[in-house]
Amino acid sequence: MSDGWLALLQQALSLLFSLDPDVWSIISISFSVSFAALLITLVPSMVLGFVLAFAPFYGRWVITNLVQTLQSIPTVVIGLLVYLLLTRNGPLGDLKWLFTQEGMILGQMLICAPVLIALSQAAFTSVDRRAWETSRTLGASWCSAVWTVCRELRMPLLLAIVAAFSRILTEVGCSMMVGGNILNVTRNIPTAIALETSKGDFAQAIALGLVLLILALILNFALGSLRGKAMPRSH
Repeated sequence: MSDGWLALLQQALSLLFSLDPDVWSIISISFSVSFAALLITLVPSMVLGFVLAFAPFYGRWVITNLVQTLQSIPTVVIGLLVYLLLTRNGPLGDLKWLFTQEGMILGQMLICAPVLIALSQAAFTSVDRRAWETSRTLGASWCSAVWTVCRELRMPLLLAIVAAFSRILTEVGCSMMVGGNILNVTRNIPTAIALETSKGDFAQAIALGLVLLILALILNFALGSLRGKAMPRSH
């Protein structure tokens, strides 16, 4: 590693460990917005994924294909849609959510939901339907039976949650358009990395990139540990 890169890495680590207020404000905003979007979207998306997997009804194929299509839409297009909804003359303009964290949460919910629905539907489709049928036969309520199935699928569902969270935490287009990249208000990790790189301030960009890298490592190790505990042990 050249001296220049080593100096940049030292500056980046210094920004993190010295608790630089600008850097940690960006990190705090990024995680709080993405966690809020995930938590609001989680249960409705999982329920819809379950319904699409278990309940035959007219139009299910259309909804499934629509969800899969929404997964592939670029985040900047979703940002444009949310921007048009929240602009002063838009249908949601009275909320005054444009260039606010609430607007960013709304945009990330629209990005997060298709991922959660599609992956949870795939997980529920793969499960042995006898777990559901047995629970219902034994008199379990609908919610209890769903919980039984979810326990059987805890690893695939956790992977779906991680995938959805990673998708919204690292997206740039929607956050930039809806949030406006305002320091200490709507500037999150991806938009800050893009801005600081364009300015040539690589130290802060590297510091924020390290946060995402460390998060990815933690999530992968945690999921790997859970997967190992879930696997049956050979005697």
